[in-house]
Amino acid sequence: MAQMLIFGLGYTASRIAGALRTRGWQVDATGSAGNLDFADKGAVRAALAGATHVLSSVPPDRKSALDPVLDTYGRDFGTSWYGYLSSTGVYGDQQGAWVDESSPTGTGRRSARSDADTIWVELGARVFRLPGIYGPGRSAFERLREGKARRIDMPDQVFSRCHVDDIVAGVLAGLEAPAGAYNLSDDLPASGNAVIEEACRLSGHSLPPMQSLEEANLSPMALGFYSENRRVANGKAKRVLGWQPEYPTYREGLAALI
Repeated sequence: MAQMLIFGLGYTASRIAGALRTRGWQVDATGSAGNLDFADKGAVRAALAGATHVLSSVPPDRKSALDPVLDTYGRDFGTSWYGYLSSTGVYGDQQGAWVDESSPTGTGRRSARSDADTIWVELGARVFRLPGIYGPGRSAFERLREGKARRIDMPDQVFSRCHVDDIVAGVLAGLEAPAGAYNLSDDLPASGNAVIEEACRLSGHSLPPMQSLEEANLSPMALGFYSENRRVANGKAKRVLGWQPEYPTYREGLAALI
């Protein structure tokens, strides 16, 4: 039986785990929703010994900049398939230009993430670089209902994003794919304003007022998000993985969620 050990059973990894179990896989996982305690080295190493596949969604430690999974358990890996959920933030700010897997990494604000991404690639992992993730329970509709939706007056700012179910499909396709980095993003980079406006149209909410970046009073994390501007190309994933997003733009994704 195929056995997957997932480090970090968060929003996206939980849905990957569910899809694997539906296909008959045995899945062990660390995290609050998992069956393993990351700190229980005996139990984790036992699971590693039986795993045919290992997937990590754990980001680098903010203080030490070390990858906790590789730092703690990297020497115990015995399987031939490794996967890592990374971020398109490794490309840094490109002033709206397109990036693909051949583009330089390590120039952005997420230097620790870029370092971890590089190590996983060198290890021979399938590294899935993810943009903004949305899906059930995590979308513009929730932000509108909670009064947290913002429209920011930055006309040239664009982001790439991907529906969580398309990420799951990409990772599943990667189970039979060569090692390397893969961007999993939709086909239409767009402004955050466009997404909020479409969500308002679908749900009947009033449009939030247009604000300057200063007026929006964003958190430091959100401000960092707006400091980078790029379009993420997904051609390699389509070509090598045979992957096609079910939700090629935010419009189809939001319509399915409503």
